[in-house]
Amino acid sequence: MSYKHPFTRHKTREVMIGNRVIGGNNPILVQSMTTPDTHFVEEVIKQIHALEEAGCELVRVTVPKAEDAHALGEIRKKIGIPLICDIHFDYKMALQAMDHPIDKIRINPGNIGGYDRYRQVLRKAKNKGLPIRIGVNAGSLEKELVEKYGFPCPPAMVESALRYLDIAESEGVKNIIVSLKSSDVLTAVEAYRMFAKQADYPTHIGITEAGKPPYAVTKSACGLAPLLLDGIGDTIRISLLGDPVPEIQAAFDILQATQRRVRKPELIACPTCGRLEIDLEGIIAQVEKRLEGKSTPVKISILGCIVNGPGEAREADLGIAAGKGKGVIFKRGEIVRHVLESEMVDALLEEVAKWEIEEAQSGKLMVEKGLGSNEKKIALPVIR
Repeated sequence: MSYKHPFTRHKTREVMIGNRVIGGNNPILVQSMTTPDTHFVEEVIKQIHALEEAGCELVRVTVPKAEDAHALGEIRKKIGIPLICDIHFDYKMALQAMDHPIDKIRINPGNIGGYDRYRQVLRKAKNKGLPIRIGVNAGSLEKELVEKYGFPCPPAMVESALRYLDIAESEGVKNIIVSLKSSDVLTAVEAYRMFAKQADYPTHIGITEAGKPPYAVTKSACGLAPLLLDGIGDTIRISLLGDPVPEIQAAFDILQATQRRVRKPELIACPTCGRLEIDLEGIIAQVEKRLEGKSTPVKISILGCIVNGPGEAREADLGIAAGKGKGVIFKRGEIVRHVLESEMVDALLEEVAKWEIEEAQSGKLMVEKGLGSNEKKIALPVIR
């Protein structure tokens, strides 16, 4: 049966973004960003709807021009997830954006022209009751910090973030999320770890400018997995070149693999090798198809190897160890039935159904719910 790993999530304060809560013990939320110019309203709305369908929970749009700010109200009316405005360089666009119905502002204080302009944005956000994400990027650190440290290293990024937090707190602004992104995996991981030791603000984690998939997904996973396993991160984005919709599945896959947010059954299968004595690929394909849409957090192993199969099948919640056209089904480490290859898929799905009933009756089964205006997400057990 599954080993229960020790896990402690970095304790952060809660911040409301629209009808979602970031931080604390709330689920790690997945976000993305639109690609069309924001004033192309119909294109933006169409893309956000596609992101929503994929499971996106927060969405960001860029607002570099006044016509983009004027489009925000129309966009916000036609989407069902919180709308975040991304501001670079022109602090006046942050001020304009906050005159419209949005849910959060994202700024990089290092590139909007100084502390006075930053304070103006903070004051208006406070008056409007809007949270802010302070984005510190390795590529846009303050000149004096680059000179102090010699290059945009993690200590420089953390010092920059803490400096801007001090200013925000002096203005009475506390509803803040922080990001310390870099395109370099090691820099990002170290920066977030250093920051977590010094602050309790929730963090948005990601590897910026990760590039083109599939390498960009691998690179993002390498950067985010250490943080998630350390308990760091309250919202994530996988930054991919091109269509943003695949970012959502990639993000949820990383959350599932690190057991930080389990939304569906996990299938474990042995690699294809000469020891296989069943049609493992065919069986896996059938099981995947029949499990589509299920949100049961159950770990299922399907192994066609008589060498390692029995031992590994025992370690999953449900497992099949098979060879020579027949096999056994394990449940919580114990054999529950013998099956022929032709019966395996049906038998396994029957056991999944029984598992759901038993877990629900025992109160252990926790399935994620949709979020309405008065509904909080039920946190899944992070480790089985």
